[in-house]
Amino acid sequence: MSTSSLAAPLDVELRPDRPALVHIDTPADAPSWATQYREALRAQVTEHGALLVRGLGLRDVDQVGAVFSRLTGGLMTERESFAPRQEFGPGLYSSTTWPANQPMCMHHELSYTLETPGLMLFACLTAPDQGGATAVADAVQILQALPAEPRERFAREGWLLTRSYNDEIGASLEESFGTGDRAEIERYCRAGAIDFTWQPDGSLRTTQRRPAVVRHPLTGKDCWFNQIAFLNEWTLDPEVREYLVDAYGDDGMPFNTRFGDGSPIGEDIVQLLNATYEEHTRREPWQAGDLLLIDNIRTAHSREPFTGERQVLVGMAEPHRPADCDPTSEASRR
Repeated sequence: MSTSSLAAPLDVELRPDRPALVHIDTPADAPSWATQYREALRAQVTEHGALLVRGLGLRDVDQVGAVFSRLTGGLMTERESFAPRQEFGPGLYSSTTWPANQPMCMHHELSYTLETPGLMLFACLTAPDQGGATAVADAVQILQALPAEPRERFAREGWLLTRSYNDEIGASLEESFGTGDRAEIERYCRAGAIDFTWQPDGSLRTTQRRPAVVRHPLTGKDCWFNQIAFLNEWTLDPEVREYLVDAYGDDGMPFNTRFGDGSPIGEDIVQLLNATYEEHTRREPWQAGDLLLIDNIRTAHSREPFTGERQVLVGMAEPHRPADCDPTSEASRR
């Protein structure tokens, strides 16, 4: 009999505008509690797409690392990051460096990589004064809500991510690839189905095509799964976009997204995607000590603007290959 089979049932609170929530009495030992409830928590995440645990009383980095470790079979090392993070230990990171007054719109973490996390773990050590929620949106509902024409085009073609690495904006080569060695970076790109070109100034430009819709490995439901809107130029603050276009040109933006055939994505499409996300967004303000678990395939997440100090730690686990669940691919139909 497993330890988790002896755990008392979790009392889950369901509200239409907020993620599923579990209130617990603060345990004497949070990592032991995580071990005891690991299977029950994962079942709830699979059922609801995301689960917020309140009352766990997470206080410091070491405790969070121990809880994350007990809840997973091991944390992933992030590769191809688009912005810097601080690393506190193997697979334990700060939230992405991003201006506090700018939102990070809905996305699925590392959906542009060949191997993406199936599970995201967030722990709040310091809650912001205002805002700063890690909001969530159901990817099955998003897919169903999108108009047929863009939905079917993206499902058919996938999407392209273009990146231009430089030392001024976003993650550096070493931060993104774990090395600054050209040969190692090229090997990584070839293995990761990434087209690359070294520019005369030594900078790197890459392009990768990925599915926009994938089939969930457990539920079998099709999910809208990508970062098309988040990494597109039209999601940027207008002044930031204008600066980047002036500084780097249309083809040299630090990151941008396109239709799978390479044609530009119009501002109207990006606005449609972000509006659809907003219609299905569920949010709960952070409280210090909270734990949030997200099924990264089933559920998109965002980070809302905030004021005050905000410290949220992040872990990624359960590596998954989205291309294996591309409903348009030959492999997925076998």
